[in-house]
Amino acid sequence: MSERLRSESEEDLARLRRMLRKVTSDDAETVRRRLAKRDEVRALDIACGECREAEVLTDFLSELKGEESGEIKLTGIDVRAREIADAQRRFGGRKEIEGTSATKECEFLTGDASKLDGHSELGDDFDLVFMRHQNYWNGAKTWEEIYDQALSKLGEDGRLIITSYFDKEHQLALEAVQRLGGELIKTEFNPETRALPTEGKSVDRHVAIFQKKR
Repeated sequence: MSERLRSESEEDLARLRRMLRKVTSDDAETVRRRLAKRDEVRALDIACGECREAEVLTDFLSELKGEESGEIKLTGIDVRAREIADAQRRFGGRKEIEGTSATKECEFLTGDASKLDGHSELGDDFDLVFMRHQNYWNGAKTWEEIYDQALSKLGEDGRLIITSYFDKEHQLALEAVQRLGGELIKTEFNPETRALPTEGKSVDRHVAIFQKKR
């Protein structure tokens, strides 16, 4: 990766971190109450690719949990074996969270996100399921299967967060997730989003948070 691309990626991740805080701001106390009961906080990153957001997600959950003990565990899954190998090399394993006695652990699996039920090793009852740049336009039926699987992995008061590149695609995703049993808590446009060469496309252009319908 060139220095320019590396710098852009780091800036994008800093913006994503701010957007996660923003989209969860009205809901943070509910999330904190759930996390406070958990010795191990579990996150699932679906279609994660190289999972450049791994540290953002684990730090975000650690910040919400707000305690100096326990474990944050992130599992990433993607059908592309090469990207998963890169993610494992860069982020895999267990590390201490600086300034605390807590730890974070990342693991990465090669697999089809539309068939998560076939991965018994994942388990369920996740505190957070995350999809960065969901790609609804690239096969709506497949992505609806992925959204359905994502919702099935959420525990009670768990949260599903998605980001999108495009305005219309984000709206279609919101409608699909709600049709499948997700309840929209909040959606936010990212005012800092970085424009990409394709017209109307930008990095983490929209961020939305859902829970299961009660």
